[in-house]
Amino acid sequence: MGILWTIIIGLVAGIIAKFLVPGPNEPSGFVLTAVLGIVGAFVATFLGQAIGWYQAGEGAGLIGAIVGSVIVLLVWGAISRRA
Repeated sequence: MGILWTIIIGLVAGIIAKFLVPGPNEPSGFVLTAVLGIVGAFVATFLGQAIGWYQAGEGAGLIGAIVGSVIVLLVWGAISRRA
C-alpha cells in the first residue's frame, strides 16, 4: 500500500510542481508530468529515509514529494536544455 500511496501523492505533486516551475524546457503533457512527479516522490522518499526524516517503509508526504518533483523538473530542464 505504501508504493500505491507514493504514486498517488506523486501524481498530485507532479501537477503542483509543474505550476511552481514553469518554463519552455519543461515537459508538456499530463502523462510525462505525472511520471516525473512520481519519480520525484520516490526521490523524496529515498532521500528522506537516507537522511533519517522518514522511517523504513514510510513514504514522503505531499510537501516532500513536491520538493522532490521540483528537483526532478529542474534536472529535466537542465538536461533538455543541453540537448
